[in-house]
Amino acid sequence: MPGSSLWLIPPSTHPLHSHLTSLIQQTSKHFSSSHLFIPHITLTSEIAPSTYGSDPQKWLDSLSFPRGGAVQVRFGELASEDIFVRKLYIKVRKEGEGSEGLKELAAVARREVEGFAGEREAGEWVERRWGPHLSLLYHDSPKVDEKGLEEVEGTVREKGVRLDGEGELGGWVGGRVVLVRTEKAIEDWRPVAERDL
Repeated sequence: MPGSSLWLIPPSTHPLHSHLTSLIQQTSKHFSSSHLFIPHITLTSEIAPSTYGSDPQKWLDSLSFPRGGAVQVRFGELASEDIFVRKLYIKVRKEGEGSEGLKELAAVARREVEGFAGEREAGEWVERRWGPHLSLLYHDSPKVDEKGLEEVEGTVREKGVRLDGEGELGGWVGGRVVLVRTEKAIEDWRPVAERDL
C-alpha cells in the first residue's frame, strides 16, 4: 500500500475489539489466508513518512481531530470486492445520524496527504472516494461469492456482531487513531503511534 495510513480502531475496552479480532482470525483461516491484522477502519493511506518524520507520536498528537463523542461508527452489511484489502469487509455507514464526526475525522486525516491539504480537497475526497469499511479478510483470491458471504454472516451473528448498526455490538463511539507504516510488508503493519479520541 502506498505510504503510511491512519486507522481508527475500537476502544481497547470495547467488546468489539476482541470479537472483531476473533472474526478476522476465523475468516482468514476459513479462506486460507495467512494475513492477520488488527480490526480497523482506514481513515486514509498515502501519507509520506517525511510528513511525520522522526517523531510520529508528536505529529499524531498535533492533528486537530474531532472529540471522541462526535465520532460514531455504525456497521452495515457484509460485502466483497476484487481488491486485496477489500476481499471481505463490513460496510461502515457514511451517512445518517452520527456519521458527520467520522467524516470529519477522515477529512482531517486526508489533509495530511500531499495534494489534499485544503479543506475543500479533503472534503471532496471523503464525499466522493472514501468508502469506510472494516476488513475481515485480506486475500489474493477472487471476490467472495454469495455462499461465502452467507457463511461469514452466520459466524458474525454467532459472535453477536450486529450488521444493522444497532446496540453495543453494532459499532462504537470514539476509539483510537493509530499510525501504521503500510508501505511495509503486512506482517510489519503495527502502530508506530496512537492516540485516544
